[in-house]
Amino acid sequence: MTRRNSLFAATMLAGTAAAFSLMSTGAAQAQGALVMYCAVQEEWCRAMTSAFERETGIKVSMTRKSSGEIYAQVKAEAQNPRADIWWGGTGDPHMQAAEEGLTMEYKSPNMGELQDWAVRQWEQSKNRTVGIYSGALGFGYNTELVKANGIKEPKCWADLLNEDLKDEVQVADPNSSGTAYTLLATIVQLMGEEKGFEYLKSLHKNVNQYTKSGAAPAKATALGETTVGIVFMHDMVTMVVDNAPVKVVAPCEGTGYEIGSMSIIKGAKNLENAKKFYDWALTPAAQKLGAEAKSYQVPSNKNTPVPPQAPKLDEIKLINFDFAKYGSSEERRRLLSKWDNEVKNLPK
Repeated sequence: MTRRNSLFAATMLAGTAAAFSLMSTGAAQAQGALVMYCAVQEEWCRAMTSAFERETGIKVSMTRKSSGEIYAQVKAEAQNPRADIWWGGTGDPHMQAAEEGLTMEYKSPNMGELQDWAVRQWEQSKNRTVGIYSGALGFGYNTELVKANGIKEPKCWADLLNEDLKDEVQVADPNSSGTAYTLLATIVQLMGEEKGFEYLKSLHKNVNQYTKSGAAPAKATALGETTVGIVFMHDMVTMVVDNAPVKVVAPCEGTGYEIGSMSIIKGAKNLENAKKFYDWALTPAAQKLGAEAKSYQVPSNKNTPVPPQAPKLDEIKLINFDFAKYGSSEERRRLLSKWDNEVKNLPK
């Protein structure tokens, strides 16, 4: 072999070795990584991320968005998924994603420790999503604004149509927010579709803003930017714990509730790490992080202490919420389209 050929061969060998080394490094990095889409409050998302990283050494890349936004992103990325795990947010978009084959079947060894409602969510989704917490829908009002403006204290859904509350009610957009979609589905089930949409049209006159995030109206109410915020009650409780002048209300007519859920994205590039997170997130140690981050939902693991600040579901008039129907692709699309056409676009 000539010197020139020897040099060429050596160069090729070195290049091959370098390429192999890079591939090995890339594989190692992939094995030590997890990409998570998170749909609860930022503080809770970060607490979960940090704790999981500490316990496993797996580096988590977390993005926080509202439930509806995450569903849309998962659907858009279906051919080349970027995320591995979708944690938190109302169960309806999780159910829709399951029905459309965007998430995958998985049974955690921790299923036996979960509340019946969490297991039922898993069964109804054909093993593609599981309940991680529950919380009731309601609203809160700023006590100082109500007193200063001589407004009758609202106790029922009907009270939110009071003319004194014109431009003083805030709620999220159901297209981006699972909280607001829960409101839409709740009102339809509580009043019937025709009367329910009449109610939502009347409520529209009093709405000052349809926010992107479901929890945003709680902060606005606490800050005095709006008199009433329609949210999950636990989000308003967080404001009360922070000493905001807010009162939390469970509507007198009855109300719906959410089953916050978790799903593994179909085609996840870090599948084994996604399963590790899934199993860990169902443990009491992981679930108690919610209360520590001032999120006061009812955890799905029976052995997780329920935060004393959490609204007591057995004392609230809850409707028999049909998660299977209102989490289906067809029903969600139909209701959201009807809301866009008949409510959102109405003039004040």
